[in-house]
Amino acid sequence: MPFGNIGIGGLILILIIALIIFGPSKLPELGRAFGRTLSEFKDATRGLTGNDKEKDDKNEKDEPTQIGTSDKK
Repeated sequence: MPFGNIGIGGLILILIIALIIFGPSKLPELGRAFGRTLSEFKDATRGLTGNDKEKDDKNEKDEPTQIGTSDKK
């Protein structure tokens, strides 16, 4: 059973259970912590993929190019 098919009813049920378990005062704090964690994760994955692109660009620049070499005797 895949978890990607959670409907609106399922989300409401999860929210009600979280409200009962954590209480109304703790719920905004948990939401902020979850948001910060998600944001840091996205930044880290962007940093990893960005570093790969920078390495590829750097490797292309480091390759020597031979322009106008001639053999004069």
